[in-house]
Amino acid sequence: MQDISRPTHVDLAASFAESGVQDVLAELDATLIGLAPVKQRIRETAALLLVDQARRQMGLATETPTLHMSFTGNPGTGKTTVALKMASLLHRLGYVRKGHLVTVTRDDLVGQYIGHTAPKTKEVLKKAMGGVLFIDEAYYLYRPENERDYGQEAIEILLQVMENNRDDLVVILAGYGDRMDRFFASNPGFRSRIAHHVEFPDYSDPELLHIARQMLAAQNYALDDAAVAAMTDYIAHRRRQPHFANARSVRNALDRARLRQANRLFDTASGPLDAATLSTITAPDILSSRVFSGGLDVDRLTGQAAAE
Repeated sequence: MQDISRPTHVDLAASFAESGVQDVLAELDATLIGLAPVKQRIRETAALLLVDQARRQMGLATETPTLHMSFTGNPGTGKTTVALKMASLLHRLGYVRKGHLVTVTRDDLVGQYIGHTAPKTKEVLKKAMGGVLFIDEAYYLYRPENERDYGQEAIEILLQVMENNRDDLVVILAGYGDRMDRFFASNPGFRSRIAHHVEFPDYSDPELLHIARQMLAAQNYALDDAAVAAMTDYIAHRRRQPHFANARSVRNALDRARLRQANRLFDTASGPLDAATLSTITAPDILSSRVFSGGLDVDRLTGQAAAE
């Protein structure tokens, strides 16, 4: 006998509009430059959950889908930011109670002596319940070369909670792609519980320049024309050097450029300064970086920009 209390049809477009998911996706587009494949995966996940809700309304689904995830990519590619947006999306769709994000590393989970790891791990899990637990550089939990390492204890607790509390907690493991592959190979329990693997590509040079200008604009700063050329060169040089961290490296470079600008103004100003002067980053503020060990011609870049 048909259950007349259940709907026979659902309007996915209406459900999408009512959920507020569009707001989260719009925030993601506004916050993060590029990352098209990542944004597409987030939209696909939202579609999966909306269909799952529709199936529940019609009595077709009985289990919560597995939502634990793996984010792989180099530093500074937006993994933590996307995890925060994912927590908000899951909360709006009713898959987590609170929608908060708890970010941890190995040191937050693993103790240094017997009996220390379990309480630390359980306390973190308690804080994360109802939201998303983001474990950065998750592969450091597993150190088989050290017989006295307690990471395996944290792993076993995590695996149990990921299985038994998957309707109240989503775990995202993050780190470099190759290291995460080795980690999953050594810990098949994690691989079997991770349903969604999202790869974060490096930003292109134009995307990093766009990010730089966006970061400065948020603080009421701007690059002049010569500084745009200098920043373009900086990004190309910095990418070829060790420990490049995409947007994180750009942010650090801008912090140092603002420091140089402040010192330049303090040393050279002979009278009152207007808002434009106080808010403009110039080519020398960027080209003084140690990244330019070859010594680029500041005058050439400044003159070229002025001519254009």
